[in-house]
Amino acid sequence: MFGLGGSGGDQGAQTSQVEIKDVTDATFMADVIEASRQKPVIVDFWAPWCGPCKQLTPELEKAVRDAGGKIALAKVNVDENKMIAGQLQVQSIPAVYAFVDGQPIDGFMGALPASQIKQFIDQLLRSAGPDAAELAIGEALEAAEQALQSKDLATAAQGFAAVIQADPTELKAIGGLARVYAASGDFERARQTLAMAPDDKADDPSIAAARAAIELAEQSAGAAKDLTKHRAALEANPNDHQSRYDLALALVAVGDREGAVDELLELFRRDRNWNEEAAKTQLMKLFDAFGTEDPLTLSGRRRLSSMIFA
Repeated sequence: MFGLGGSGGDQGAQTSQVEIKDVTDATFMADVIEASRQKPVIVDFWAPWCGPCKQLTPELEKAVRDAGGKIALAKVNVDENKMIAGQLQVQSIPAVYAFVDGQPIDGFMGALPASQIKQFIDQLLRSAGPDAAELAIGEALEAAEQALQSKDLATAAQGFAAVIQADPTELKAIGGLARVYAASGDFERARQTLAMAPDDKADDPSIAAARAAIELAEQSAGAAKDLTKHRAALEANPNDHQSRYDLALALVAVGDREGAVDELLELFRRDRNWNEEAAKTQLMKLFDAFGTEDPLTLSGRRRLSSMIFA
């Protein structure tokens, strides 16, 4: 397998994970074919006398380092290793092949500018699919989200926090942990967690959903205790719009999302202009908190649209 490139501490953690190696006919099977089953491997066929090779190889090495360990580079001197070059029908150099799962899937000949090399590597990484670390993070996020939906806040917090520790820039984990704190009533820590996201990511769906969830949780805090009172008021007077609005907030507080949406839609149907379209405004806040792909958001938006354009 590939050895670790880089020279140690001054290169940083990312560089120390980069794999760049000189490969021979004898080691090609292990260093390229087998290694490519773990991550994509780029093979650079070159020779000491080749001028364009001297231009291309440093750019390839830089691009591989920039990929942060997601890809490896194998350098094959064709003067010393004619067998592999012949088998792959390398007729001119520099020649570059990309291997994934033991098979060559792409390549090019000649020296390319840095921008095109980056495009080549980006396309290769997309073709290869997510790596093990990305899959692990995805699974951890899914498990944490399921725990949050099940109101297992301790498990959800541990899951999201573990992802943040592995990748402090993961917005889904930041937003998820903020929603956990909001659900527990710790609004200060919820906002502190949300502040971990960069300012230019404020409109990211995960961050926007968490921000809406915090506002909604603050707004509905303590409303659950009046649930019975609001229901009784509506039974006495179905046109008591304030009680219906307050009932929706109480339903949010007890976790009845669908009931809250139903009450706000009914309020909008009865009087869409009440309190400066408060029902519509609150519905938008609910949908933001639920997330754009949540089934309740999708159905709620359709129902609201049908009322608006009826």
